[in-house]
Formats: sequence, structure tokens, C-alpha cells
Amino acid sequence: MKVIEHIKQSKSTVISFEILPPLKGKTINSIYDHLDPLMEFKPSFINVTYHRSEQVFKKKADGTFDKVEVRKRPGTVGICAAIMNHYKIDAVPHLICGGFSKQETESALIDLAFLGIDNVLVLRGDAAKNETLFEPEPNGNRYALDLLKQVVDLNNGIYLEEDIRDGSKTQFCIGIAGYPEKHFEAPNLQTDLQFIKRKTDAGADYITTQMFFDNKKYFEFVKSCRDLGIDVPIIPGLKPITSKKQLSVLPRTFHVDIPTALSTEILKCKTDADVALVGTEWLIDQSMELKKAGVPVLHYYTLGKPEVICNVVKKII
Repeated sequence: MKVIEHIKQSKSTVISFEILPPLKGKTINSIYDHLDPLMEFKPSFINVTYHRSEQVFKKKADGTFDKVEVRKRPGTVGICAAIMNHYKIDAVPHLICGGFSKQETESALIDLAFLGIDNVLVLRGDAAKNETLFEPEPNGNRYALDLLKQVVDLNNGIYLEEDIRDGSKTQFCIGIAGYPEKHFEAPNLQTDLQFIKRKTDAGADYITTQMFFDNKKYFEFVKSCRDLGIDVPIIPGLKPITSKKQLSVLPRTFHVDIPTALSTEILKCKTDADVALVGTEWLIDQSMELKKAGVPVLHYYTLGKPEVICNVVKKII
């Protein structure tokens, strides 16, 4: 079932989770061990992130170096298929521009369609670690909008090979990202909103937001979207804070603010266990307020902390 159908058919706020693929060398059981405790909450769908390959230099015996492509977290497509088979729950693979040509993207979309996966979340993705600015692959998509249009084309039976006539039409439900505190590369929030509008006009079915810790920013973001004529569902993305170091890591990595009230309480904590308690209570309060406001979905970034998410969701369902 498509994400948009889950939202339309539910009479109340639905629950969804997001997970990382395991590091290379781990088995699918690491995913099951992560998800098993969360299954009691009957999530409507599970997102699986995608990670681009990295270029590393390995020293040879003669002192020179070889440049090697390494993907530390492979397997997004296979993990989605395994989740759907094992749990009978819809999976949403992330698709990114970085590291893929348009031909490779089309092949991945065809594989997803063959597997019965009809949801995707399209993202530009981050720049490679050795790049200051994002650079697409040769004959790759530069922007998330370009990737979105490629998925829409395939939904309309339009393939990269122009000689394909009457091509099979895919049926992907397409999600995009939204940033209540604006994308860090956007000059201002209004410009960022215009980019979102272009994506929804081009065929995006819903928006999932970057994490935020102040619900006011989400509500203001939704209002700004509605004022601009963006009428698709806007799913809030939520994450617990579980360690003191996240007070600096999260703002630096994801360009989000930590409210003063939250950071003050965390700084009083003596251990990360204490921080997790504070972060859990904060996320419970966030979730309850959002649910009361009638948000379509509560989407939790689990990121290796299923026990914390369990403690939160138990309080709100």
C-alpha cells in the first residue's frame, strides 16, 4: 500500500519508523533485532535510508595509493524487500542523486517495481566527503527535483531509451524532504519553500520533514507551505536526544536548533542515561502535542535506539 493511502485510510495519526541499513558484514538479522521490539506498535510503513559510496585511498606495498570505492551500508533495496516479506509492512527506500547515473537509478526503480515496492523518498543526498559542494555523477541527477521528475516519467511509462514505446508504467508514491528550519544551502526559508512547491507541482505526493525539537517550527512550516498552495500531507520527522555530544553534533550535522529549555536540562545530566531520560520525556511531549494537532503521521528516526522509541510510542498510542 502507498504511504498516501495509509494516511487517507486512517482515522487517526499513524506511526512509522526509519532505519539505517546495517554496516557491511552484518546480516539481515541485525535489522530484525532492531525492528522486532517496534512491531507491537503496528507501524504503517518503514523507511530505509540509502548511503552513497565513499572514495578511500589504500596504500600499496610500493608506497603508492589506490583509490577504492567503498559503500559501508549497502543493501537498501534488499532490506526493503526483506521487511515486506518478513513483517508484511510497507517499506520506503530512500533514493539519492549522489553516486548514481540516471541509468543506474532507472534500473533500481525497475527492480523496486518488480519487487512490489511502490513507495520511494527522493533526496539529493549529501556531497561526497571529499567534496565541498555536491557534484552529481556523470549523466546523473543534480537536484532532487530532477530525480523526482525521473520517477514521475517512469510512472508515465517514459524510459531513458527513447525507442521504448508503450513502456510499462510504474506506480510509485513519491515523498520528498522538507526542512522546517530551511535546508542549510538555501539562502532563506522562503526560497526553500519555493523549491518544495516546484517538487509538489511536479508530482510529489507528500513531505517528510527533517528532525526538529520545537513543534512551533513545524507548525509554522506547515502554515507557510499551505499559504504557498502546497497541500500534500506534511509528516513530522522526530528523533530523541540520548547523549550530551548530540547537543553539538546534531546542529552541526543536520543544521537544526536545540531549544534552550531542552539543552539546559541536558547539560544538568551527569550521564548519557540521564540524557536519554530527558530526551525521551521531551519527545513524548512533542509527540502528544503533534498528535493532538492531528498530524497525519508520527515518523521516528530510530537510528539504533529502538528501546527509546518504544518508551515514547507506548505513552502516546
